[in-house]
Parts: sequence; structure tokens; C-alpha cells
Amino acid sequence: MFFNFLASKLSKDLAIDLGTANTLVYCKGSGIVVDEPSVVAIRKRDKRSSEVWVGADAKKMIGRVPESIEVYKPLKDGVISNFEIASLMLKFFINKAHKRKAFVRPRVIISVPSGVTPVERRAVRDATLNAGAGEVFIVEEAMAAAMGAGLPVTEPMSNMIVDIGGGTTEVAIISLTGVVYSNSIKVAGDKLDIDILNFVRKNYSLAIGPSTAEQIKFLVGRAYLEDDEDDEIDVKGRDLMDGIPKTITINSSEITLAIMDSVNTIVDNIKSALEQCPPELAADIIDTGIVLTGGGALLKNLDLRVRQEIGVPVVVPDNPLTTVVRGAGMMLDDIALLREICNN
Repeated sequence: MFFNFLASKLSKDLAIDLGTANTLVYCKGSGIVVDEPSVVAIRKRDKRSSEVWVGADAKKMIGRVPESIEVYKPLKDGVISNFEIASLMLKFFINKAHKRKAFVRPRVIISVPSGVTPVERRAVRDATLNAGAGEVFIVEEAMAAAMGAGLPVTEPMSNMIVDIGGGTTEVAIISLTGVVYSNSIKVAGDKLDIDILNFVRKNYSLAIGPSTAEQIKFLVGRAYLEDDEDDEIDVKGRDLMDGIPKTITINSSEITLAIMDSVNTIVDNIKSALEQCPPELAADIIDTGIVLTGGGALLKNLDLRVRQEIGVPVVVPDNPLTTVVRGAGMMLDDIALLREICNN
């Protein structure tokens, strides 16, 4: 008991955005100290020893490893799908945040999607404790994103946040430190990548990997195609007909078509949130607008598309990828507010 108390005093509090695609760690007093892919690679040498790569080093191996190495993505749709690997990954990131000091038991705030079940929530808590945390607070991603975007979450007015991550899109309306409405759908960045991968396979008989699909999405993908926009990109892959490497050229019009259904689903989910919230709160949003965060907010023209469809102001904050972890980090400075948010 004494050792746990002493370890907690020697540790710096952390906020963690445990994402399907990337994990970010905010250290109190230092800011964001970890921003790595949520990927782990393991080579089993024998029953007692193994070689492990985590984060960016592991992501480089996807699709390029021999049979002796297995690559894991321990989160799916925003929740833990492999407890052991997730604990290993979290332990690595916590140690990295504390510059690999072994004797640390920090207080940790960790974010989860709004739609997680009690069992999934408990899995996140247990994995974080198993990774070395001394105390764990679990907050909804949407609330953390709203704080990170600078929204007045403690005021009696509604704020609408749309956090588009890798595995889930969170749509929430927040007022007085509580989530008035929230919905989480499993259509987000990873689904857009799969759409592109399938489109290229079907229309060009070309096999590409998820990393290539993601690159295509951000370089030429559009949620809404304006008249003067039709960029092109050369794409390398394996020809499915003869199995040899091949290069094709693909443009924005094609990629916009490929991801259209998924983008429509995200926009429809935003509309549904507005239709279901109380009239007073909906009226506030006409003035305050909608804030887009997460990696999906970087999809070009998504803000224009939402504004066109719904008719209210749409804002994308600076560096939307870090909004959730920065918001969770702000809670580290106000434990009373954190407890109030956790109890709402």
C-alpha cells in the first residue's frame, strides 16, 4: 500500500486518447508526449522471451512481415478487442511518457466512445490498471473533444461535437458538463479506407494495402467535390490478374464516389442528432455551430458538406487529431470538474 502511494507521488498524471488508429498521451506539465499508431508486432523466440515493437515501428511492418512475426491492432471500433496486447501497448506508452521509469503509478484519464458497454468500459479500466496506472478515470470521447476544442461545456447552452476517429464517429450534444445526446456509429476513418481499397480492387483489379488507401484518402479524397477540384495521384499495388506490380492514376472524382455512402452515413447521423435533441438546444446550435474533430475532420470539404446539408456554421479546430487528448489533459488540472463529468 505504501509503495503504491509513493509511486503515485513520483508519477505525473496522464491523459490518454486510446484510439483504434492512434494512441496519444498527454503528460501533465509537459503536453502531448506520445502520438503513435495503435499497433503492436511480436516475434516469439521461445516460451519465455519475445521481441516486441510498438507504435510507428510496428505499423511499418504491416503487410511486410515473415511468418515468425505477428502484427496486432488491439482495438476495433474504438474498444479493446485483444486485452493482453492492449495492456502491453498501454504499458509501453505509459513508460515512454515517464521516460521509461519503471516505478510509476500515475493517475490516468482515458477516453472511450459513448456507445461502449459496461463490460467494454471495465476492459479499458482493467487494461489501464494492468499497464501500471494507480487510478483510472474514464470519460467519453465527445466530452473530452468538446473541452479540447474550447467549447463552454459548463454553461447552460448546447454545444455539438462530431468526433470522427479511426473506428467510430461520435456525435454528441453537451450542456452543463453533461452529455444530453450521444450516438456512436462504426463508420469512420477506417471504413473510408476500406471503401477506397475495395473501389481500387473492383475498378482497377489492383490490390493495395490500408496504408496506401489512407494516403489516397487524405491526398485526393473529398467529402464534396467542387467544380475546380479534381486532383490525381499515382497508386502502386499488385495486379490481381497477373500478380505483378502495377501503377495506376486515380482522381478525386473517383475517390469521392468511392467514399460517398460512408460520408452520407456520417452526415445523416449528425442530422439525426439534431432531430432528436430538445428544441431549445437545437436553437443554440444555430448560433454555436457544429465542431468537427478527430482525424476524419481532415477529410477535405467535409465541413463544407455538413454546412451545405444542415445549414449551420461548421468549425474545424486547429490540429483536430489532438483535440480529445488535449481536452482530457485539461481535466487533469481540474479534478473537481473531472469528478463532476464522470458522475453525470
